[in-house]
Amino acid sequence: MSADHLFAALASPARRELLRMLRDEGAQPAGRLAERFDMSRPSVSEHLKVLKDAGLVAETRKGRERHYRLEAAPLLELRDWLTPYERFWRERLTALDALLDDMEDDMEDEDAR
Repeated sequence: MSADHLFAALASPARRELLRMLRDEGAQPAGRLAERFDMSRPSVSEHLKVLKDAGLVAETRKGRERHYRLEAAPLLELRDWLTPYERFWRERLTALDALLDDMEDDMEDEDAR
């Protein structure tokens, strides 16, 4: 699965909420998931299909119900892709913090004079 496909699936707040629900509460039928949204059941089903196509959820049928569960493995690919950027921003923020500390020290020195 490409990172673009995963990012596109995660772009929707509704899809991120579906993933959060499946992560926190475990596998659930589509109907139970749909009850918690202020949108039609077919709309929720479409969001679940996008997540399924991205490999982020798995679907099983139990009688007439479709049950969904989180498949978190594709998120590891994103983590691996994002890690260098996290390091980059952490280093930048650390440098900014040091600069602000130096500026504060300089201002205190000027006030002491």
